[in-house]
Amino acid sequence: MSNRLQLLAFALLPHAALGLAGALTTGLASSPAAAQEPVDLAMTARIREEGLQRSQAQALFHELTDRIGPRLTGSPGHDRAAAWARDLFAEWGLSGSRLEPFEFGRGWSVDKMAIEMTSPFYMPLTGYPDGWSPAVPGGVVSGRVVYVGDATESEIQAMAGSLRGAIVLTHQPQTGYFDEDRPQPGLDADVARTGNPQGIPVRSALPLQALRPLLQRAGVAVTLRPSAYRDGTVGVTGALARAEDGFASIVVAAEQYNVLARLAESGEAPELRVELRTSFESETTTPNVIAEIPGTDPALRDEIVLIGAHLDSWHTAVGATDNGDGAIAAMEAMRILAAVGARPRRTIRVALWSGEEQGLLGARAYLAQMDATARERLSVFLNDDPGSGRSLGFYMQNNTAAKAIFDAWLEPLRDLDVGRNVIEGIGSTDHVPFDEAGLPAFTVIKDFEAYDERTRHTNADFPERMSAEELSQSAIVLAHFAWQAAQRDQRVPRRPVS
Repeated sequence: MSNRLQLLAFALLPHAALGLAGALTTGLASSPAAAQEPVDLAMTARIREEGLQRSQAQALFHELTDRIGPRLTGSPGHDRAAAWARDLFAEWGLSGSRLEPFEFGRGWSVDKMAIEMTSPFYMPLTGYPDGWSPAVPGGVVSGRVVYVGDATESEIQAMAGSLRGAIVLTHQPQTGYFDEDRPQPGLDADVARTGNPQGIPVRSALPLQALRPLLQRAGVAVTLRPSAYRDGTVGVTGALARAEDGFASIVVAAEQYNVLARLAESGEAPELRVELRTSFESETTTPNVIAEIPGTDPALRDEIVLIGAHLDSWHTAVGATDNGDGAIAAMEAMRILAAVGARPRRTIRVALWSGEEQGLLGARAYLAQMDATARERLSVFLNDDPGSGRSLGFYMQNNTAAKAIFDAWLEPLRDLDVGRNVIEGIGSTDHVPFDEAGLPAFTVIKDFEAYDERTRHTNADFPERMSAEELSQSAIVLAHFAWQAAQRDQRVPRRPVS
């Protein structure tokens, strides 16, 4: 029987069988230290039953991705998502459901985008503006492209007359592509490397920091450059610091950009029509979403077990795998705990971060407002990001003592297709500021299949990449680990200071 069929079959087990299965798997603890860690199997069974038989994860996921859509930090879409999550937390009976704004900068959104080649033949093009790109002058510009991908600084200065108001191809044809995902920790004991795959460059004769001022002074209308992905996949991010009165910038599917560049290099520059209308928001703050289940133990209730994920996304798709699935796992985990009537010893708090894509800004803002007492009371932070698919375990940030505990907690979930916890850490997610501050903070290991080479930060990040079973499994993992952490006599150990 496949793992996915096992998961579906398990959902049909009665409550007693759920508890028995958990008890049997606990006997498989992977080390003596793990075997000594108590695990609340009765609550694990209740979490599993609620999460498998009455899951709302898929419905929540489609509400977030299909109805709310892209959630760029500071955009109206992100604001709608934050208010929606806050209201659901309150509806589920969580305490203190609220928005906690922090200073971010002006938000931005796309009002209209269309790009097409009109000569030497007609072809609609696949392109997306960089985040915080201004609109093209007047909203629409047409004309022959100007190619500067091979031009030197002096050559570009000599071309100034032809660049004013022009559509400019800034880079050479794209020849390299993202073709693989990073190795998969959590499945293969020999895989320890956890970093992102090396970036594929887009090439021009001048570096972008030298090229941009030249084009700015020349008064170009819009620049086009190729994506580093293949087969029509377009990866786009953006820079918050972009000047509103600068020129528009658009990323085009690599294969189509290459057609434009080859035509221009051959002396037959194609004609394009580009429409780009964007809006900048007046509000300069953006919120994290916070809610909690209060602790009940007088000695421990002021301590916090924090779970979270980032709610923001980029703007080219709907942010399904980066990080809609993680946000839904955190939301559904809290719904499950509320639905089973959880009364934890420690407070279990959820945070849906904003500004992750711009530098973990929401998590950093939250940490900055924590004084020494609040930091001392943080028992653990459990984050869900990056990757997609099911949760395989946790990156343990080289915290050996915590890993022994997490290994014991993982055992009752073996039949839910988990893998293993790895001692290595990972960067570039919201747990990092907490880890840097010496606090126990860990993020889940997710499935990287088709993540780096296809969906992450691209126009292919849609909900079809995730299944209902994977969403439910991820929520159960997070709820189970949060509960076990909330019930321990001691906090999760800090990593020793070297």
